[in-house]
Amino acid sequence: MAFDLTRVLRALLFASPGPLTIREIQTVISRFHEQAPKGKEGGAGDDASEDLVLVSPSEVPSLVTASQIREAMGVAGRHFKETNEVFRLQETHQGYRLVTATDSADWVRLLHNAPKPARLSRAALETLAIVAYRQPVVRSEIESIRGVSADNALSRLLERELIRVIGRADLPGRPLQYGTTDAFLELVGVRSLEELPASDVLSSREIDDWLRKDKELHPLTEHEIGLSGVDGDAEEMQEVAPDSGHETEEKEILK
Repeated sequence: MAFDLTRVLRALLFASPGPLTIREIQTVISRFHEQAPKGKEGGAGDDASEDLVLVSPSEVPSLVTASQIREAMGVAGRHFKETNEVFRLQETHQGYRLVTATDSADWVRLLHNAPKPARLSRAALETLAIVAYRQPVVRSEIESIRGVSADNALSRLLERELIRVIGRADLPGRPLQYGTTDAFLELVGVRSLEELPASDVLSSREIDDWLRKDKELHPLTEHEIGLSGVDGDAEEMQEVAPDSGHETEEKEILK
């Protein structure tokens, strides 16, 4: 059997208990050469040998570059989508992994008898977006931007481990500063904060402008903070993927 890097990667992804890094993949290739029978071709049919090498060592490159691995991962990812597989390939800040396709997620949840996906209110999602783009940010800044209390939203996000306390601001009272977590990156499907979509609405300059209005008597409108379409009396609910052995495709919540 000829060496097929994409096929090998699919097998490693399926067997890996967690995200698979490029370095780990390269290590597997190195181990193959270390453990391959010396001076033997794959499938030679040597009855005296207990080793069964399906691929000739000469066909497997001694070094597979990161670019080659990324290209092969792209091929694998397209294959899953084009063949409508129940898996999807996701690249996270920790590496590559297989996740369950959205249309199959409920079946996996039922297998594990897991509760239905927890929900975050629109207020919590708005607060999460502000933390993501403004971090490190203090509660008073969030409340100045949204014009309402952020206590409940922050508590909910801390409970879901989407944000965390990352320090204290050099301000009177030393208020807590908040930032996002690795769980947040997994939720929105990016490897780092730098990959978040650019947002003119939540740029530092415009947020600073809004903060200067804090002394005004009227609260900021939803239009001013760029969060149109929000009904203050009835918060729209959105899903957050549940924690389980089989992760579902995370949906992008920051547009």
